[in-house]
Amino acid sequence: MKKIFLIALLLPTLGFSQGKTDTIAVYSKFMAKELKAAVTLPEGHQKEDKNYPVLYLLHGGSGAFNDWHQKVTEPGLVQRMATEYKLIIVTPGVGPASYYYDSPEMDSVKYESYLIEELIPQVDQNYPTLAQKESRAITGLSMGGHGAIMLSAKHPHLFIAAGSMSGVMNIDTRMWKVPEDFRTLRLKGQQEMLGENLNYEAPEFNPYTAVGLTDKMKENKLALIIDCGVDDFLIETNRQMHQLLLANETAHEYIERPGAHTWQYWTEALPVHLLFFDKYLKRD
Repeated sequence: MKKIFLIALLLPTLGFSQGKTDTIAVYSKFMAKELKAAVTLPEGHQKEDKNYPVLYLLHGGSGAFNDWHQKVTEPGLVQRMATEYKLIIVTPGVGPASYYYDSPEMDSVKYESYLIEELIPQVDQNYPTLAQKESRAITGLSMGGHGAIMLSAKHPHLFIAAGSMSGVMNIDTRMWKVPEDFRTLRLKGQQEMLGENLNYEAPEFNPYTAVGLTDKMKENKLALIIDCGVDDFLIETNRQMHQLLLANETAHEYIERPGAHTWQYWTEALPVHLLFFDKYLKRD
C-alpha cells in the first residue's frame, strides 16, 4: 500500500498570512524507500472551499526537495508564487544525477515511476488539487529541466504545460562547456544507469534524453517554455533543442537572456514560467 506522511512545516515560521508549506514523505514501492517533497499552498486556502491547479517544480542534479525554498535569492519566492497565482507548488526530491527517468540497469533509479505513479496520486489524494491534466504543469532547473520536458513528453495525459530553466536538454556531456574531469564523471554515471541504451548520435538520439523526444512533443501539443542564460554551460544543448523543435514545427516559447547556471538566474526565471503557465492552467 502506498503511504504518505506529513512530517512538519518546511519553514516553521510560515503562518496563515504567508500560506503553508508542508514537508511530506512518500514511500516508493519501486525503490523500497521514502522520498521527501515539499507542498506549498496559497495564502487563504483554509478559507476557500476550492481546489487548485498544481505546479511540479523540480530541482537540479546535486539538489534536494527544499532547494527551491532555501537557495533562491528572493526568500519566500515559492510561497509568493503559490499565492499570487492561486496554485499548489510541489517540489519533489530525487537522487543525484538521476535525470528523473527509470534506469534500465539499476533498480535504485526508478524516479519516473515514482513521480508519475506514486507522488502525483498521493498529492491529489491528500491536498485540494484539481486532479486533471488541464490543471497540472511541470518545470525545473538543470537536471530538473530535463525531467520536466521528459516526463511531460512521455506522459501527456498528466500535464497541460511544461518548462525548463537551464535544462540538460541533451545528456551528451560532449556538448557541455565544463572541465574534462566533470564531463568524464557524468559520462561514467550515465553509462552505469543506461548501459547499452546509451546512444548520443542523431537522428537516433538516446530515448532517455529530452532531445530524443521531440516527435512526442509535436504529437502531444503541450504548451512548452524553454529558457537558458547565454553564459550557461548548457546553452548549446538548449539551442539544439530549440532548433529541433523548429525543424519539426513544434510550438514552443524559447528564451535566451543574460545569466549563467546560478540561483539568481532561476529566481528570475520562475516568475516567467508561472506567467506562461497561467495562460493554460484551468481552474475548474
